[in-house]
Amino acid sequence: MKVRFMPIVLILTGSFLAAQDTVKRTQEELHRLHQDTKAYIAFLEDPQRDAYQKPQEVMTALDLKEGEVIADVGAGSGYFSLRFAHYVGERGRIYAVDINPEMIRYLNRRIRDLDLRNVVTILADSDDPLLPDGSIDLFFLCDTWHHIERQTEYLALMKRMLRPGGQVAMVDFHKKDLPIGPPLELKIAREDLLRQMEACGFRLAREYTFLPYQYFLVFALR
Repeated sequence: MKVRFMPIVLILTGSFLAAQDTVKRTQEELHRLHQDTKAYIAFLEDPQRDAYQKPQEVMTALDLKEGEVIADVGAGSGYFSLRFAHYVGERGRIYAVDINPEMIRYLNRRIRDLDLRNVVTILADSDDPLLPDGSIDLFFLCDTWHHIERQTEYLALMKRMLRPGGQVAMVDFHKKDLPIGPPLELKIAREDLLRQMEACGFRLAREYTFLPYQYFLVFALR
């Protein structure tokens, strides 16, 4: 069955049209946003996001191969998952992992409407992506790591779930004052993430610096 890839559809709610992804938000504002699934989807799919998130450049940097299996942890509305589906082809698989049941239902509808046969949603636990051991070529986490509380345990699970030669790609906001992104206290500094990953048995394999507000690090097992 040929995989069909169609343009991502933007869903906006009237109350959220003025709240663009070009403003900083307090922790309380972000919490309220996460509680309103429709507003959060609009936030994630805001076309202004493309200007700084540079999804096409991210795809090129990852150099995805047909047949690969990717776990998009914190997949949300499918901003990256649905793009990944085009690159891995019908022999590949995308696991769109999220802990929000409403987001999973929304993404299930998108997968059905786009007739994608290589994207599978996973309603995961907050401390476990619930994926099979030895099944993943690439874990991808964009603006997600700071939401995970038991990070050391989560990394141990990810190590089990990686195939030989598998990698982990992390994209997150620099820990400094920026015009967008979460409050400073929620951010994880690049240097702290590097130390954490190295302590858990990973090494930095590649780094990309084309994103204006985020670091983009790719790790491999030592």
